[in-house]
Amino acid sequence: MKPANKWLLLGVVSVGFGVFALGNTVVASLAVTTLTGALFLLSGGFQIVGSIMGHEGTGSKIVNIAIGALMAFLGLSFLINPLEGIISLAMLVLLLLLATGVLRIVLSWRMRNTRFFWPMLISGALSVLLGGYIWANFAAVGPQLLGILLGIELLLNGLGLIALSFFVRAARK
Repeated sequence: MKPANKWLLLGVVSVGFGVFALGNTVVASLAVTTLTGALFLLSGGFQIVGSIMGHEGTGSKIVNIAIGALMAFLGLSFLINPLEGIISLAMLVLLLLLATGVLRIVLSWRMRNTRFFWPMLISGALSVLLGGYIWANFAAVGPQLLGILLGIELLLNGLGLIALSFFVRAARK
């Protein structure tokens, strides 16, 4: 199969999964939480084993084992209570939106004499407004938020891959 066709196929599959995720946002949120839990559990286990087998000092081992145990506990918690994990991760996304929005607004004031002031200010304000909307409607939006973000990312990723396939096809000619 030609490289352009591989990119095209991958892009179409990504768009398909994006549409599926946007059609089933709570299920997609559950999938994100389950995957996050499995990865935290796995990485926590690896960190514990690596710390035990490592050659660093006792204090460093204890700290690394404690961090690994915390990661494993968090992963196990997400796997055992996925709905609570969805809410926790959605709250984390909400806090990140608000924090980065406020940071961009503050940063924009340092750029007020440049042409980058307005784009930075608008970007920060939109993040804060989106965070405020999610905060005000968290009971309705929270369980769906991760699925919506995953669906949008898969759609945009798929469209980018489709564009890449056309670029590769045109470049080969």
